[in-house]
Amino acid sequence: MARALRYFGQAVVYLGIALVFATFSKSPSYVHFPPDQALIKVSLVHSAQRREACRRLSAKEIAELAPNMRKSLSCARERLPTWLEVLLDDRVLVRKAFPPTGLSEDGPARIYERFEVTPGSHSLTLRMRDTDRTEGFDYEFQEVVELRPQQNLVVDFRTESGGFILR
Repeated sequence: MARALRYFGQAVVYLGIALVFATFSKSPSYVHFPPDQALIKVSLVHSAQRREACRRLSAKEIAELAPNMRKSLSCARERLPTWLEVLLDDRVLVRKAFPPTGLSEDGPARIYERFEVTPGSHSLTLRMRDTDRTEGFDYEFQEVVELRPQQNLVVDFRTESGGFILR
């Protein structure tokens, strides 16, 4: 009798757990992305210039190095931060510096920003600086984009392709 009561108790507990899972699987309803919005994602990986310029070694300095370490240039590893500015209809969405990655700050800056915007025609301005200049930008891009509801516009950057790319 005690054994049957124990099995009955386990069945009640399991049924209760199943009811909790069933309830939360249906409500509250979750909307991943609002149907009346569009999305702009800025996703890029970019290496800025080195913090210090490379220095040419003299013949004496090269001779002092071990044979397997001899090279004509000495370059510091650290890189500058990558500055990014994104404007939509002259409204600033992001304006900040993204630091280089890596323990020695010698890796590329990894940038991921996302913005929910209203669908329609918008003026999108993208600016990036990857040098040691204090004002202005090295790359600028401006385009009028037509966004549909639930459209996902991705912004990438490729130096070899001339700059910003919209997909």
